[in-house]
Amino acid sequence: MAPRVVYTPLEAEHVGPHVFPTRKYAGVLERLLAEGWITRADVHEPAAADRAQLELAHTPAYLDDLGALRWTERTRDSELPLNAPLIAACRRAAAGTLAAARGALEHRAAVHVGGGFHHASAERAEGFCYINDVAVAIRVLLGEGRIERAAVVDLDVHQGNGTALIFHDDPRVFTLSLHQEANYPSPKAQSSLDLGLPDRIGDRAYAEALAGALAAVWRFEPQIVIYVAGADPYVDDQLGGLSLTFDGLEARDRRVLEGCAERGVPVAVTLAGGYARRLEDTVRIQTQTCRIALKISGAVPASSRG
Repeated sequence: MAPRVVYTPLEAEHVGPHVFPTRKYAGVLERLLAEGWITRADVHEPAAADRAQLELAHTPAYLDDLGALRWTERTRDSELPLNAPLIAACRRAAAGTLAAARGALEHRAAVHVGGGFHHASAERAEGFCYINDVAVAIRVLLGEGRIERAAVVDLDVHQGNGTALIFHDDPRVFTLSLHQEANYPSPKAQSSLDLGLPDRIGDRAYAEALAGALAAVWRFEPQIVIYVAGADPYVDDQLGGLSLTFDGLEARDRRVLEGCAERGVPVAVTLAGGYARRLEDTVRIQTQTCRIALKISGAVPASSRG
């Protein structure tokens, strides 16, 4: 049986002192366990994606650089260290999003407590991203004939430029990015649909923009959605400036996830960014995202079980 919950953390020792909150992954998983949404037996921790799978989204030359841990023109734009444990973790994240996508096809929804590394392009590392797990998962499912059309709904505060570049000439994949315009990266890539939002947009205006953008996704009629559910549009995020509240982010998640459920579209969640000044805020936001998806998949918390 395909999993509802996949777990592939990055470890602090692989990243070193950094704004990237590696502890958030364990925090989210621990909350879901404590609330009884899942048990340890429900959590799938995958092995690494293999070279053939990675080559569906990345060039051999780039993957060679990663394997040899070489700083080159293809890896130099990374803002993370380049070491073997970190690259291995990124390969596991690619397998993790693929496992969650398979889980979504079986259960209607699944969550990857990890993933969402949307800045990595076919031949280049960028930001905090070495391997584009979203692109790998979609390309594997397309290659297997499991799906014919997929959509990426990227609601991280930063544009999903790597994903946009990988799928730019692939009509089977619709890429939506709803992001803060005056933020990283610059210049932006071209998604199927980009909405670059003004600073401090707030909950109501954000919800209106999202509703219009999702209408285009539904017209595409995807057979799976990969939801890049960054927590960094939050009002107290260190790397974002869209000023969404906890309630606004929950409403965002419900619009995406329940919109998929209403249309019978399987959806796999990846956590992507989230850099709140208080780690517990990021954990709270991303745990709520997972709760909504798990409920759609048929899971119920222990407190609701008769």
